[in-house]
Amino acid sequence: MKFLKNKLTVTIIVLSVAFLGLIIFTVSKDTKGLEGSAGDALNPLQKIGYTVSSGTKNFVDFFLNFSDVKEENKEITKENKELQSELTQKSDLEAENERLRALLDFKEQRDNYNYIATNIMGFSGGGIIDGYIVDKGQDDGIEKGMVVIAANGLVGKVSSVGSNWSIIQAIINENIKVGVMVESTRESGILEGYTDNSNNNLVKVTNLPIDSTIKPGDKIITSGVGELYPKEIQVGEVISVEEDRVSVMKTAIVKPTVDFNKLEELFIVAPKDTRVIKYD
Repeated sequence: MKFLKNKLTVTIIVLSVAFLGLIIFTVSKDTKGLEGSAGDALNPLQKIGYTVSSGTKNFVDFFLNFSDVKEENKEITKENKELQSELTQKSDLEAENERLRALLDFKEQRDNYNYIATNIMGFSGGGIIDGYIVDKGQDDGIEKGMVVIAANGLVGKVSSVGSNWSIIQAIINENIKVGVMVESTRESGILEGYTDNSNNNLVKVTNLPIDSTIKPGDKIITSGVGELYPKEIQVGEVISVEEDRVSVMKTAIVKPTVDFNKLEELFIVAPKDTRVIKYD
């Protein structure tokens, strides 16, 4: 047993010396080659070590700077909100300027009227179909029957008036009748309120000639017939046309130019001579 142990020890020593000699011989013969081979062998390990080291460093840097990053994100979010607010305000101002510009054009074309600006205080009854309550009345020169407009078209007329309030009946109410015409063909009809199957507040033009060439996309304006409404106020755009062979006439369904759910400024059109309310 002792003999075997000694033999194993001698074998290990011999192999170690031989391996060491082989290394020394290889280095002395081709140092450059060894360096290249060793480099190739070590490079993957070095790369792994570098990647781990780099990743660890980045993680540590992120952890140490996390509070700064969080603060920067807060600042960026705040700046974005401020920019969005500024853009919204700019958009609102542009929309308001557009409305006022349209009203100014209307006033310049019809300078024989006074235009009384009013604010909506609420609804008369259940909603817009029943009318708007505004903050101007007889003390401001308003009388029953006067026409009401918005910057982009016809709203309706004054149906009731008090000393400092009035009720505006909108054209989407079925009780309101307005003399209108097709802008392109000049064909006349009667406008009245209409609600479709989807409960949309629209209007329709009846009593159009059976041979009328009216079509979707045509503009409807006031005709001035009956002297109840000023002539050529924008009313709406035709979205469909129906033919009634029994009554021998056509009916046009019209989308109003005024969005009655988003009214902001209302203007009551007051003839300068109000002894008799009469419109050209």
